[in-house]
Amino acid sequence: MNQVHLHLLITHLPIFGSILGGLVLGYGLWTKSNQTKNAAYFIFIISAISACIAYSTGEGAEEAVENIKGVSETIIKQHEDSAKYALISLIILGIMSVIVLVMSRFENLLIKPSSIIVLILSVISFVLVARTGYLGGQIRHTEISTGVVQYNNEGENDSD
Repeated sequence: MNQVHLHLLITHLPIFGSILGGLVLGYGLWTKSNQTKNAAYFIFIISAISACIAYSTGEGAEEAVENIKGVSETIIKQHEDSAKYALISLIILGIMSVIVLVMSRFENLLIKPSSIIVLILSVISFVLVARTGYLGGQIRHTEISTGVVQYNNEGENDSD
């Protein structure tokens, strides 16, 4: 397995983790379940770690596709720029999750407001990482940006 495989495999985890963790945290706040909220914090921590892995393998993935016909350098640059913001937001989300997880071990009046802040951060992170994923998908899936599936001379789909 090389960096390209790892990048493609791991990039989905921060996207789904940020939205799934947000849903779990929202449910935990609604039901006042500390176990459910703690599960959400662990999901966010895993999402932050996976975002770091995805970002660190991005350069290798870029080198593998940048010289392929039809791959836009502009889209790669937009994806890379978007990934920086998504990474920062997920690292902040992960750190805040660790802090709130530690705070939850003690009786603290700041737990509920902190949990709400983490929930807001998860929504922001999801938006940023979903946009990054969308831009990443456009690198090799031109049918996403154009809405047109291209066919080769034999009538086969070129985007496969």
